Order: sequence, then structure tokens, then C-alpha cells
Amino acid sequence: MKKLMYSAFALMLVVSVSACRETQADKTEDAMEDMGDDIQDAADDTGDAIEDAAEDTGDAMEDGAQEVEDEVEGNDDNM
Repeated sequence: MKKLMYSAFALMLVVSVSACRETQADKTEDAMEDMGDDIQDAADDTGDAIEDAAEDTGDAMEDGAQEVEDEVEGNDDNM
């Protein structure tokens, strides 16, 4: 009878450990996917910020060039 009880307990232990392992593996996989999504979102945001900064820099350079041209031609409104 003891052997039967020990066998039942051992079987329940094995089942519970394997069930937890699968659950943990699923949680880990989900966390990795979420982390990958977060990294992709951050990379997209960074790319957008760089693009916006480059456009702003280009606009500022054009404005500066126009100011220099106006100053050379004597058409500057900021006298």
C-alpha cells in the first residue's frame, strides 16, 4: 500500500512540475515577444525623431541661406 501511495505522489509531482515548466516556458516566450515588440516600437520612434530632426535642420539651413541672400542683396527685413 505504501508503494502505491509513493508512486501516486511521485506521479503527481512529475505532472505538477512538467505543467509548471510549460507554463513558465509560455510566459517566457510571451515576454520575449513583448520585449521584441517594445524594441521595434522604440526603434520606429527613434527613426521618426531622427527624420523630424533632419527635416528641421534642413528647414533651418534653408532659412539661414535665405537670410544670408537677403542680407547680401540688401533686402533684409531685420535692420
